[in-house]
Amino acid sequence: MNRRVARLAVALISGWILFSSCNNSGSTMKLKDPATEQAETGVSRKTITAESPAVAKEKTIDNLLAACNGETTASAKYAAYSKKAEQQGFHQIAILFSAVSAAEKIHYGNHKAVLEQSGIKTVPFNPEFTVKSTMENLQDAIKGETYVATAMYPEFLKIADEAGNQMAILSLNYAFKTEKKHRVMFENALAALENNTVKSLSAMYYVCATCGNTYDAAPPQRCGICMTGSEKFIKIN
Repeated sequence: MNRRVARLAVALISGWILFSSCNNSGSTMKLKDPATEQAETGVSRKTITAESPAVAKEKTIDNLLAACNGETTASAKYAAYSKKAEQQGFHQIAILFSAVSAAEKIHYGNHKAVLEQSGIKTVPFNPEFTVKSTMENLQDAIKGETYVATAMYPEFLKIADEAGNQMAILSLNYAFKTEKKHRVMFENALAALENNTVKSLSAMYYVCATCGNTYDAAPPQRCGICMTGSEKFIKIN
């Protein structure tokens, strides 16, 4: 069995518990129109409503493919934003972008593994984006992370639950939980940039190799999302 699929399977029970807690939060999400979503995230998505299990299964595959493209875009974009921040002398922000880029790549790998488990191959995707100033890049990152954390992934999780696709739920929930943390990190970085306190930001991050969970300080012994041991974390500095 593919090693990444095996890790996802081992973590399935803990991931399902986490999903259940977020799924019962009672929050209401207002989705944006497809044109706005595509402009902000590079992901084109059909409007999704509750369907039969068979239709939900098909849409879950479509959602995972869209998520793969979205995570590919985010990873490449944040890597480019990291280089720009370094050029502008914002080393700490460059490290943050680099860490989040690594996390998004892990999300892509998880989604891809779930698709391959279903016999679906991903198609090569060349993301398009524009690199601007570091302040503008942070604003763009906040907008993108806000969308995926408050609209896209919650909706994808809902459909995966209707489909009964446990592996998809696990992979999508890993990304959902992590993107919420990324949004806060980018918001803090933007505030530091605006207040000229960038050097107060962390210059070292730890990324969980299983779920992409990102820490801006020494991580606990086990990942707070998937319980992976900290010895398997990726150190970014």
